[in-house]
Amino acid sequence: MTGIPQRGRILVGLLALVIAPTVRATVPDTADHCIRRFLAQDDAQPRYRAIRRLEAENGSRRGWLEAVTEYAPGHGFHYQVIAEGGSGVIRDKILRGVLDGEQKAIAQGDTGRSSIAPDNYLFEPSGLDPDGLARVLLSPRRKDRVLVAGAMFLQPGDGALVRLQGRLAKSPSFWVKNVDIVRSYQRIEGSDLPVALESKADLRLFGPATLKMTYVYSEVGGRPVRP
Repeated sequence: MTGIPQRGRILVGLLALVIAPTVRATVPDTADHCIRRFLAQDDAQPRYRAIRRLEAENGSRRGWLEAVTEYAPGHGFHYQVIAEGGSGVIRDKILRGVLDGEQKAIAQGDTGRSSIAPDNYLFEPSGLDPDGLARVLLSPRRKDRVLVAGAMFLQPGDGALVRLQGRLAKSPSFWVKNVDIVRSYQRIEGSDLPVALESKADLRLFGPATLKMTYVYSEVGGRPVRP
């Protein structure tokens, strides 16, 4: 604090002592409010149409694909690959595998197992992050490969979900371990929808692998979405 007279530094210190307890008292209240707003929202998946780009890398192998994806209640999830390149193994075994897995989970009605809801998680307010988002720690109620041990970040006020990050509570298989994810969301037509996913994992015998997926929505809830 160079340039501030000694008396000024003392006043700044006293102000900090007075203000800090107030800040600490309001931060949990903000997080609690955000959790209540978030859980009060309708979490039903709306009808949508989006183009997704998926990219994966493992050692020297790299692959990508773009697909038109559609979801509608009662009709499920469908996709059509419109462009692709790179390693055929990556495209067929990993990237198509991601889309096929999502299609199967929705068809079997398993999406409720992964929803951010009290049936699946314990929620603990953890203050604000440097960007002013409410941080909420997530503790899975069971070891499940579709649940994440980590945190979610919510917009103060309306409780909109901005980001979910952490490690899968259970490895998907013996061959895949230490799966870390960061999933970003955006509120579109009143629904919090994923717009980006980044994942890192360790593959036994094959080393580190990464997966990235981005979403560009053209329709949500039967209404067109501006690019």
